[in-house]
Formats: sequence, structure tokens, C-alpha cells
Amino acid sequence: MIRKSDSPIKMTEVCLRDGSHVMAHQYTESQVREIARALDQAGMHYIEVSHGDGLGGSTLQYGKSLVDEMKLIEAAVEECKQATVAVLLLPGIGTVHELKQAYQLGAGLVRIATHVTEADVSAQHISVARELGMETLGFLMMAHMVPTEKLVEQAKLMESYGAQAVYVTDSAGALLQHEVREKISALRNALTIEVGFHAHNNLSLAVANTLVAIEEGATRIDGSVRCLGAGAGNAQTEVLLSVLDRMGMNLGIDIYKMMDLAENIVGPMLPRAQEINKGSLVLGYAGVYSSFLLHAERAGKRFGLDPRDILIELGKRKVVGGQEDMILEVASELARRNVEV
Repeated sequence: MIRKSDSPIKMTEVCLRDGSHVMAHQYTESQVREIARALDQAGMHYIEVSHGDGLGGSTLQYGKSLVDEMKLIEAAVEECKQATVAVLLLPGIGTVHELKQAYQLGAGLVRIATHVTEADVSAQHISVARELGMETLGFLMMAHMVPTEKLVEQAKLMESYGAQAVYVTDSAGALLQHEVREKISALRNALTIEVGFHAHNNLSLAVANTLVAIEEGATRIDGSVRCLGAGAGNAQTEVLLSVLDRMGMNLGIDIYKMMDLAENIVGPMLPRAQEINKGSLVLGYAGVYSSFLLHAERAGKRFGLDPRDILIELGKRKVVGGQEDMILEVASELARRNVEV
């Protein structure tokens, strides 16, 4: 495999943000400190910390956090001697107020995330983040849902607002390798800024897709230690780093320390094994937002339904992040249908 970019690869560890979904947003301050400290000592470049749905996500709809995310951000900043603490913000969930607060606590990078067709709502947040002096990146979620031409159009909007990189975000873990190749290549050719890739492992393609993205010129990549992320998790950091090292691409992150972190610290915290089970597999198969899994499982218990049926129906309706209220609505409709039959 040949790298098409001479730019250094920058990695963001997302277990303290995307992994919040798995933890039902119940991370404690001591857990965040322990993980952030170990990641920093291993040489991780960026460590993303916030509610799973980004700044301001602690709500009844998205799930209440055990500890205020600002306390967790502050704790991570205090533990990090070399890594940059990052945050995620979805306009409409988080506001400029939370962004400024996170910056004041020491967050140095923000990823402004929108649905893949709604980049226009990111202009204000990208502008403010740049004014603050933060590294400011765009994050186009559910990238599998649109043709490549539309993705390029939306990425160019984020670039015009001041984003320093734009991510192809495979929120559902639904993209196949040839699709990743096409989308990353198109953005690389259309943009003057960096291109990133964020994978989910619902079809067991997260590491492979990330390698394809790098081959096509992506210089920003994500991983989650022990696959600690929504659905079946993200590209498993310690595995991805090991593969890259064997390919002659050493990112300056200590693989042994990442293995130890995965085995000794994160592993015992997991509420259940991060594996591809029937629920997470259906997420990728149906093209549904990975954070919907726990919500669908709870709705399934409430209405006596197979969560897979709920997820498949959500996929048919093209429900996206921010429409979590539709999960209960769909479950209620399916339950009524079953009674009528």
C-alpha cells in the first residue's frame, strides 16, 4: 500500500467521547483521568472528551451524563502533558457558549459535526472556534447516505467557513472499501485542506477502511482503544497502530502502552464486550447511526420487539442523529402493527 500524502498522520483517540455511548454516559472523573493519563504517556496526539453526542449532549433525549462534561474536560487537560484535548460539537445540541467554556478549560481542538447534508449550520461555530485560536475541523456524519458529489459540495462549504480539515464520518459503519476510496480521493482532489476519516466497525471494516483512507490521502484518523465506541466501536486503536507500524508508518505512539491500556484499564471498565453482535451488525447493514443501538435495545424491551426490526425500519426511513425521538415512535408503530396482525 502506498501513501499518497507526505503529511504526517495525526490520530485522535475517541474512547472518552464516542465510548461515552457504550458507558451510557456514566464516565467518572477518576476513569477519565486514568485513561487520559495513560493515553498521554503513550504519546497519543489528540484525546477527544465530551458527551457522546458532543458538547451539551447531556439531556433526557440523548442520555444524562453522570459527571458534567466540563469537569471531565478539565480533568483530562490536567492529566495531559503533551496530548491535545479535543471536543466535539453538533450545532443544535451544543452552542458557542459550551465551546467557549471548553476552550477556557484548555481544549485545543474542536470538531464541528453536522449531518452530511447540513454543513451550512456549521458556519458560526467554525468561525468562533477559529477566532478563539482552536484547531477547527469539520465532521460530516453519515457520509454513506449521499453521493460523493454531494459530500464534496458540503466539505467545500466547511472549508469556506474556515475548517482546517474535513472528515468523512462513517457514523453507521456502513461504508465499503471502494466507497471510502472514492469519497476520500474526491475530497483530497477538491479541497486545499486536510482530509480525515472516522470509522465504525459494524461491518468489521473499520481498520481496513482507515487504511484505504490513508492510502487515498487522509491525514487525520480516529481510533478507539479496545473498540470503545458506539455500535461495535471504531477502528481499534492498538490494532490499527500495530498494522500501521508493520507497514512502516510509526506514528510516535507507544504500541505496548496502548495494549496495556486496553487490557488493564479500559477492558475492566467495559459494561459488555465490544464485539460485532446482531445489534451492531444490523447498524452497518441498515446504515443506521451507531449511537442508536442502546436506544433501540431499550425500546425493544419496552415494546416487546426485536431491536433489529426497529433498526431496519429506522434505516428505511433514513433517520439520522438528532432524531432519537423517532426510535420510540417507530417502536410504538411496529408494536401496534403486530397487535393488528
